[in-house]
Amino acid sequence: MPPYLRYISMKKRYFYSMIQPPLQHCVEVIYEKTDHCPFRGKPNLFFQLVYLISGGGFVNLNGNSTAYHPGDLFLITPNDNHCFEIDSVTEFVLIKFSPEYVKEYRWKSFDHVQFLLHHAPQLSGALMQTVSDRFQVKHIIDLLLHELDHIDHYNQDLRRYFVNALIVIAARNIAKANPAQLKTAADNRILEIVSYIQANISNPAMLTASAIGKRFGISQTYLGTFFKHQSGETIQHFISNYKLRQIEYRLRFSDMRVGEIVAEFGFSDESHLNKFFKKQRGVSLTEFRKSNREEVVKPNNLNRISNLGYFQ
Repeated sequence: MPPYLRYISMKKRYFYSMIQPPLQHCVEVIYEKTDHCPFRGKPNLFFQLVYLISGGGFVNLNGNSTAYHPGDLFLITPNDNHCFEIDSVTEFVLIKFSPEYVKEYRWKSFDHVQFLLHHAPQLSGALMQTVSDRFQVKHIIDLLLHELDHIDHYNQDLRRYFVNALIVIAARNIAKANPAQLKTAADNRILEIVSYIQANISNPAMLTASAIGKRFGISQTYLGTFFKHQSGETIQHFISNYKLRQIEYRLRFSDMRVGEIVAEFGFSDESHLNKFFKKQRGVSLTEFRKSNREEVVKPNNLNRISNLGYFQ
């Protein structure tokens, strides 16, 4: 931690039951402003949605490190190893909910929310890949914090609505990151392969047919057939598309230089990356960033949370 940073830690914790006791059916919402990781060394037995209001640094999830920025949303599943390396004072909203809550709640539009969350891959980077989802999540977080801070009629119902909306948006983005035709009844090995690819997307040497086949005990010749049968697309198509989405995310929502993206994803140089990107998207990296950065929803200078009495 930089020596010039003054220790800051402000926490407001809310705890309430979404259904009925016992504890495993509850949801906990925590707001914290800090310059050190509030989660380091703590066992994780719940699902956690971590929303970043402000600040910057890196999140390390199961050995994979990626930069975080205001407006990012991360999903941490039970037994994940994780910590946040904070470069500047950061405001978190942490929403913890149990596997039992996900299992027992009636999801009308997503009858496989439990499946998506339980098999959530080790996504490289934040969950949300679209401007519209970032916009929605920011306002849902604002509304949730407002309801938690102001006691009124039907608070419980509104809190449940907002938390469930965040869970569904997370599940939707997980579904987008998986192969489009992946079914809930798919062979467990395909889920493990998808998770492995997403966790190692920055390491091309780990994504060869030889490396994947050896890791999962599948011959190189059968791997391609198996993956396409289970997912509806070729393994190389999935790898390229997933890598492309991660690059697009960094171009749209971060200030990373092209050279930094080259290093992160194992391209030989900027020309190699630009050729890959232009072949897939029909435009150069610079053109894509210029035309899409204008759509980014920027956080307000005075965040709504500061009007809720936290800093008085």
